[in-house]
Formats: sequence, C-alpha cells, structure tokens
Amino acid sequence: MSFPKNFLWGGAVAANQVEGAYDLDGKGLSVTDITTAGSLEKPRMLTYNLDGKLQETPAVPGAGLPKGATGAIDPNAYYPNHVAIDFYHHYKEDIKLFADMGFKTFRTSIAWTRIFPQGDEEKANQAGLDFYRRVFEECKKYGIEPLVTISHYEDPLYLSEKYNDWQDRAMIDMYVRYAKALFEEYKGLVKYRLTFNEINSALLMLNSFGNDVKDDAAYQKLHYQFVASAQAVKLAHQIDPNYVVGNMICGIVDYPLTPDSKDILLNRHTMEQSIFYCGDAQAKGYYPTFAKRLWAEHNVHLDITEEDKREMREGKVDMYTFSYYMSNVVTTHESEDKVGGNFAARVKNPYLNYSEWGWATAPTGLQYYLEVMYDRYEIPLMVVENGLGVVDKIAEDGKVHDDYRIDYLRQHLQAIGNAIDNGVDVQAYTTWGCIDCVSAGTGQMSKRYGLIYVDRDDEGNGDLHRMPKDSFYWYQKVIATNGEDLG
Repeated sequence: MSFPKNFLWGGAVAANQVEGAYDLDGKGLSVTDITTAGSLEKPRMLTYNLDGKLQETPAVPGAGLPKGATGAIDPNAYYPNHVAIDFYHHYKEDIKLFADMGFKTFRTSIAWTRIFPQGDEEKANQAGLDFYRRVFEECKKYGIEPLVTISHYEDPLYLSEKYNDWQDRAMIDMYVRYAKALFEEYKGLVKYRLTFNEINSALLMLNSFGNDVKDDAAYQKLHYQFVASAQAVKLAHQIDPNYVVGNMICGIVDYPLTPDSKDILLNRHTMEQSIFYCGDAQAKGYYPTFAKRLWAEHNVHLDITEEDKREMREGKVDMYTFSYYMSNVVTTHESEDKVGGNFAARVKNPYLNYSEWGWATAPTGLQYYLEVMYDRYEIPLMVVENGLGVVDKIAEDGKVHDDYRIDYLRQHLQAIGNAIDNGVDVQAYTTWGCIDCVSAGTGQMSKRYGLIYVDRDDEGNGDLHRMPKDSFYWYQKVIATNGEDLG
C-alpha cells in the first residue's frame, strides 16, 4: 500500500462550526446563526418571526423558513455556532497545531456573510476579506495548502428569506459575484476550491424523516446550484488557469439487504438519486439518462434553458471530492431492525457496528466508493471528510485516549490505500474535524470528531483551551511516513 509522493494529508472544518464571532467585523447573519442547539433526541430548530410571533421549526437541511417568515434570535435559546470554538480569535494557535501534526493541506470554508453580509451587496466587506487572508497566509507560513469550500451550509439569511432557499434564478448571480470576489482576492494564496459542500444533501433529505421539502423544490434548487457551480468553475479558470475547482458530494454507499432482485434494483435507483445524479451533473456536465425517471417520479418541472445546459457542459469540475462516514442498507422487505442517524431511518446492516448516533462503520464501503467514482468520472478524487463522532472522556492523567478513533481512521486509510493500489487517483485525505467543533446535525460539542480537544460543552461552558488527543500523535506519525506506518 503506497500513497502518492505528494499526497495532501490534512484535516477539515467549516466556518460556521468553528469560527464563532457571528456578529463581529461587519458579518451578517447566516441561516446557521438562527439555528439552536439540539441533541440525539431533540432536533436543532430554526427560530423566526411570523405573524408577529417568535416561532421555531426543525432545522432540516434544505427546508428553509416558512413563507413570509424572517429569521430571529430567541434571547432564551442557545445558539452554539455563535461562539463555536472561537477559531476567529484562535486561528494562529490552531494552525500551529495543524502544522505540528504535519498537515500538507487544511480544508476550511468561507462564511459568505463575512464577505457579503446580506449576500447581494455590490462591494465586499473588507474586514471579512482581511480575516481569511490572514488565515491563508498563516497556513502558507507552515507550508499548508488551503482547500477552501465556497459555500458550506452558510447561505446568507437575507437571501434565504428573499429567495426561499435557492428557489429563484437570481441566486446564481449572487453566488457567482461572491465566488468572483474570492477568486480575485486570494489569487496566489488558494489553489484548490470546492463549490458547494455536500450538494446532494437536498436529495438525501427527500428520503429522511421529519422533512417537508417538496420534491420539485429540491431538484430546482440543485439545478440553479449546478449552473452557479459551472459558472464559478469557468470564471476561476479565466482568472487563474492554475485554479483547481471541485464539487463535493455526501458520499454514502447503499447496499441491498437481500439478493432479491427487487432489492438490487432499489439499491441502484437509490444510488442514482442520492449520489450519481449530482456527480454526473457536475463531473460529466449533463444530466444522466435516469434523470427523466426521477423527474417523472417526483413531478419535477425544471426551469432549465439551453444556456444552462451549455454552462454545465463548459463548467465541469476538475476533481471529484466527497465526505464518507457511513453506509446504508435498503430493502423492499419489512424489517424491525432499524437504525436512525444523520436525519435518516434505515434498516440495520447485521455485519457492521454502529456509533451512538446510528452511523455504521464501513471502511470497505470507502474503497468501493473510490473505485466506482474513479471508474465513472476518471478525474482526481479527494476524500475531504471522514471521521468518528463520539463522546470523548478526559482520563485521570488529564489526557484523551481515543484508541477507538485511531482504529476508525486506520481502517479507512487502509481502504484508501487499497483503492490507490487498484489504480484510483486519490490526491488528498482530510479528516473531519481535525479539531473539535460544533456538530452540524445536532449542534452538540459532545459529539467530538477532533484530534485536538477543545474545552467547551453542549451548554457553552468551558475555557476553550486546546489539547492534543492520542489520535493527534498517531496521525502525526501517519503523515510523517506518508501512510506507511498506520500502526
């Protein structure tokens, strides 16, 4: 098993889950800023004003606010992303720790509302531009290559209210203006960019529980985002031919529960909808043949033009990137053995172990995913999120001994190595999250992924001090040996 010589080892976070400083230096409100804390049993809530009353609704990705509602902050609610781990004021300390681990790349995102507070301004907020310049320059000081997501579940609240979560073509121009500002401002500092984080989540949510998003709305949102992504790719190449722009897919492998041919067909159709639909649109530049079946099944009537189709063909991504945490099982048969996790209720796979949050540990699925996607698209791949969310305990010696996390990461790196040996072009691996951060799904700090412990709890208590876990030193050795020593 041999990783490429210039393999980009690193870690990943998102602006809204680490930065905090939600109202400093001209930053506007994003949808995340009106999202309360939740738990495994209690969903996160969006808070808003409607008909003169402060109300709330479950914060399901893609659902947005009810028609006519305006986002509001409830003084009696707790919003974990408002402070998060205060990366905004700790970024130098954190990047130094990343450098100590040996990072070659650091994946983060930019908060749209730091650059354009409402999302539709003509002029960018200079304080926001300056903050990210400082972050990227700090990375470069240690030889760390930034890998930057343009939109990571961070839509401006104003635009979400005005355009009902991407249900208007005007969002394309808003996004491209924002992307252009980033391309021009950080030319020479940032080479790698991703257009939308887990863009396929809009379709994954259609199969979830507790979701009231209409099917046609999810597909229309995606179409506008595909066009926006394609225009951004083209613009990036015009501004700097050295820019490398990728998509980002929530990579979940589905397996049929039984060898029943109906399960086999259901599994194929599930993967087509949840994974291949978005990958094909961005990496191939056109909608796949099965799109017509999906549109018919979900009564979709896209606002699509010939110009849109041309933009998609001309704005194909340069690389395919994805997150991978778990696998799912599908079946046409009744089963009492079910598991819930990541907004979904699925049949349990009897061959796998599950986390407290209902996520299956399935490293072989990662090798399968890599081999299928490389065969399908034949462009470089990056694994840009992979990690284990668990409750870490500080031992009597004051340290976090997270052998379980090391074991999880080791298994998945072995799977990546196997795929590389089988000819797959994998260029990067960034573990999620390299430092403890607010969970996107539950809003908890106790669901920890980091290789670095941050002293903060689910109620906002703690002094935010940082401390390496055992996994920190293990990953340090992995990077130093370029993956040869996974012991």
